[in-house]
Amino acid sequence: MQYVIETPVPTTVPVEGEAGVFPVRRIWCVGRNYADHAREMGHDPDREPPFFFSKPATAVVPGGGTIPFPTQTEDFHHEIELVVAIGKGGKNITEAEALNHVYGYAIGLDMTRRDIQAVAKKMGRPWELSKGFDQSAPLSPIVPASKIGHPTQGKIEVTVNGKVQQTGDMNQMIWSVPESIAFLSNYVELLPGDLIMTGTPAGVSAVKPGDALHGTCEGVGEIRVTYSK
Repeated sequence: MQYVIETPVPTTVPVEGEAGVFPVRRIWCVGRNYADHAREMGHDPDREPPFFFSKPATAVVPGGGTIPFPTQTEDFHHEIELVVAIGKGGKNITEAEALNHVYGYAIGLDMTRRDIQAVAKKMGRPWELSKGFDQSAPLSPIVPASKIGHPTQGKIEVTVNGKVQQTGDMNQMIWSVPESIAFLSNYVELLPGDLIMTGTPAGVSAVKPGDALHGTCEGVGEIRVTYSK
């Protein structure tokens, strides 16, 4: 097939211990999935149905590194998250079968232009410019579930310039990984290459030019990012 424009380069993420790479299709993000974070954002967490927003594949920064500080924001925040990599597609997936669709896991940062998000919320507008901008999803290498299993607990944390800002445990998720997969697959058909960012614990804070972030997730990996001045 001949294309009429230059073919886009696919986004890929390294896989730990493998020569091959993971192709990224879409990124789905679970909103307010840790109770303490929901509270710090002014919400009362409960077991109401989860909600999702998305980022484009071009938001991914494989492996982290030095990233330009984004434009059009005066209140730029970090959100550390466990990331689920879908290896087998499906729709109307049951919770009992959900983990069979997971290829592996990574640790990622859902970087957020909080000021733009606040305006969008106030005006009832979409969040895309606050969440889905270029390089807004630094991501560690993916670790296959065949090597680490399916983590349900363990510390998840991010430091900024060596100071702990966010810390929590994966067992604090309001909606578990199988529940999130099952719920989302009732609305969209999940396909190989989809990523699900599973929410962030309390402690989100502002990031400034020159700041160095170090995110870790017990048993999964780490991500380091520095924002250039």
